Amino acid sequence: MAIQIYNTLTRQKEDFVPLDPERVTMYACGPTVYNYAHIGNARPAVIFDLLYRVLSRRFPKVVYARNITDVDDKINKAAAEQGVPIDTITKKFADIYHDDMAALGVGQPTIEPRATDHIDAIIAMIERLIDKGFAYEAEGHVLFSIEQADDYGELSRRDMREMVAGARVEVAPYKRHPGDFVLWKPSDESQPGWDSPWGHGRPGWHIECSAMSAAHLGEVIDIHGGGQDLIFPHHENEIAQSRCAHGTDRFARYWMHNGFVTVEKRKMSKSLGNTLIVHELLKEWPGEVMRYLLLSAHYRQPLDWSEGALEQARNTLDRLYGLLRDHPPADAEAEPQAEVVAALEDDLNTPTALAELNTLARRLSLADESEQPGLAAKLKATAGLLGLLQADPEDWFKQRPGSDEVDEAKIEDLIAQRNAARKDRDFATADRIRDELAERGIELEDGPGGTRWKVTS
Repeated sequence: MAIQIYNTLTRQKEDFVPLDPERVTMYACGPTVYNYAHIGNARPAVIFDLLYRVLSRRFPKVVYARNITDVDDKINKAAAEQGVPIDTITKKFADIYHDDMAALGVGQPTIEPRATDHIDAIIAMIERLIDKGFAYEAEGHVLFSIEQADDYGELSRRDMREMVAGARVEVAPYKRHPGDFVLWKPSDESQPGWDSPWGHGRPGWHIECSAMSAAHLGEVIDIHGGGQDLIFPHHENEIAQSRCAHGTDRFARYWMHNGFVTVEKRKMSKSLGNTLIVHELLKEWPGEVMRYLLLSAHYRQPLDWSEGALEQARNTLDRLYGLLRDHPPADAEAEPQAEVVAALEDDLNTPTALAELNTLARRLSLADESEQPGLAAKLKATAGLLGLLQADPEDWFKQRPGSDEVDEAKIEDLIAQRNAARKDRDFATADRIRDELAERGIELEDGPGGTRWKVTS
């Protein structure tokens, strides 16, 4: 059965049929690196990382590009405020983004193009658009003329008035139409810029992705993804300029967009003060707990973020890692559970996939001893497709996010003292040691194989 993808362009679920099964191409809009990523930024990173994993099971080569926007007015503003060059800002936050996403189990894309490395390609694309009559120069700017593009608005399905109202750029007097968008703009001495046929300047945001996608994936690609907030104007504009520059009837054949993240049922915003920064959350929560929560809702639906949901995700992972600790997997490689694969190939149905994963875990907990190693191996392989349960179980229970305060040698010494006290029937001392460890966020578990411990806070 074919992989199914909900295509935003057609508003329906479709069989995924790549242009070239030997080279599947996908592009996802990456970060603008001027600040820390929030949890809403992390959702598409996790979702399209999962899509890449799913596609890679079926196709021999999947080329996944996720860009870095490293020239932007927000970056310029941050650099000016701090009195540093823009590359100081972009390097710092690109490195932090990579570390934070890695903590969430997000692998590196096949290609990670940066806008500043593609200025020549951007300029060449703009020149083609001018030569073909789709763009024009005005007062040092180059703008795309939306009235010249057939089917402009096809992706977002907005009428012209909505599109003008939703445009990011202010309506300038030199525009032929209020919805025309900037491809190139002038830079003064305080702003980064490059020489071009239209003067010293820098690219607009939309043209960057079109040029980078064409440079690495080709003029027509299989899948383009991003958050719902990018449908208009960013993705709408990408379609227009790419099709017009290349003379193609499509830019991306399948469009995928993830839903928003809310916090305690409220929209995340700076004005409400509820913007959750991944870098800060990782000081309190394991990245895998955050990944599990991000996968708990279907990617096209809103996801509500809360302390309670995080606790539930951590408890679930504790239970699953506990099973793998108590029932070590067989050494032989196992195939992921068919029901989980089927759910993921059905438009990344992660709620069903996680439910099936937990069903498999229950089978393991009830299985005969002879079946347990094989089922444990299948559980680990299945979870691996989701980017879960790949840590050593003992390490999982001993981690304390955001710090290195866990002194394993000291804990083991206290446990040995407690065991000695219990052997001597000195239960008061044994209880005191247990309470002392509990105050440090260490929970003891006594069992037939001895005393185990885990970090609870």
